[in-house]
Amino acid sequence: MKRFFRPIYLQKRFFIVLVALIVGFVVSYMVPNLFGALKVLFFVFVLFFIVDLLLLFASKGKIEGKRILPDKLSNGDDNPIQLNVANTYLFAVTVKLIDEIPFQFQKRDFGLVSKIASGGNKVYDYQLRPTERGVYSFGSLNVFAVSPIGFLAKKYMFDQAQEVPVYPSFLQLQKYDLIAFTNRLHEYGLKKIRRIGHTMEFEQIKDYVLGDDIRNINWKATAKRGQLMVNQYQDEKSQPIYSVIDKGRVMKMPFNGLSLLDYAINATLVISNIALKKHDKAGMFSFSNKIENRVVAERRSSQMNLILETLYNLNTNFIESDFSRLYIDVKRNLNQRSLLLLYTNFETLDALHRQLPYLVAMAKQHLLVVIFFENTELNEFADKKANTVHQIFEQTIAEKFIYEKKLIVNELRKHGIQTILTKPENLTINTINKYLEIKARGLI
Repeated sequence: MKRFFRPIYLQKRFFIVLVALIVGFVVSYMVPNLFGALKVLFFVFVLFFIVDLLLLFASKGKIEGKRILPDKLSNGDDNPIQLNVANTYLFAVTVKLIDEIPFQFQKRDFGLVSKIASGGNKVYDYQLRPTERGVYSFGSLNVFAVSPIGFLAKKYMFDQAQEVPVYPSFLQLQKYDLIAFTNRLHEYGLKKIRRIGHTMEFEQIKDYVLGDDIRNINWKATAKRGQLMVNQYQDEKSQPIYSVIDKGRVMKMPFNGLSLLDYAINATLVISNIALKKHDKAGMFSFSNKIENRVVAERRSSQMNLILETLYNLNTNFIESDFSRLYIDVKRNLNQRSLLLLYTNFETLDALHRQLPYLVAMAKQHLLVVIFFENTELNEFADKKANTVHQIFEQTIAEKFIYEKKLIVNELRKHGIQTILTKPENLTINTINKYLEIKARGLI
């Protein structure tokens, strides 16, 4: 009996009617003629309550529910979650859905209300945007069924303790998967880079067709065949492309819910995929006080899965990064000239100068691209109108830090080091742009 009544929940309509009847009985002491009518109403109220109870708990039929989750969630993206609810009662019901979302989302007000006809089925969609990698645990899917009478609700619970991992942004990877091979790059904010020189591999000699570059005409082959022949080239292949991720404390800074480290991880996943599609070798490693999470640059079929799993387990260790150890490791382990995409962050010129000797040394052996971040919150703060002396002082400090970022770019370029200074949300696009530019200019 206790189990039978456990899922019963009294509804707002029940308490409204009950309070009205109680007030009526109190008033009936002053107006005796009302007492008889109120007794009839009370009897009807009890009858409706019993009927409602029988409809929900004794009649044939029930509510069936299911939460449909993807195999994994994409970090920093809107991920679709689906709730499927079916009504097998012989009457229409109003359902109230409360899904117990993982605590990481800090969302306590989730709720959906809808009406489902007898024998009907409804699908409810909502989206979740995780901002941390790891395993997320869903609680129960709670469905409260309310009959047309509306006095009671019966609680159903489904899909308890479901877990789903949150991986680096594979949705972003799919979005940019083919953009490096289309003629619509501008739609994604990507620039077309004019190819310079012929630092490409020779592929074959072919017949000249309208539109071929006349500078590629092979005059010896033309003389032998008696018709125009041109040399055809292809991009140099199998070049090592390494994403080097600083996972020290400077990368823990958050923007729009995501840390700089997660922005770098998402960009690494995308650029590795594009590099492999361009027939280059993609690899990665991270560093702070030591070198970790190493994936040697290869072109094997399992490379993307290996990089994805490595990125999934990469976390900040909250200590200052050792660039001297990075330089020593690069010198010992990377014998072939490689493109190094170094994701880090410098807030001041002094911070750069401490690490500059190691960056310059790496740039002598490899093509180094230092990628660091604009502080978008400072930009917004500097653009606000200042009304007090204190606000003017704060804006002056903010503008000083913004200007210092530009000085860092100039200092790196002065030493022949490629740079990307980017807003966190534009990191992936700007990194792809730089990679395509380097390929087009034959810098590696």
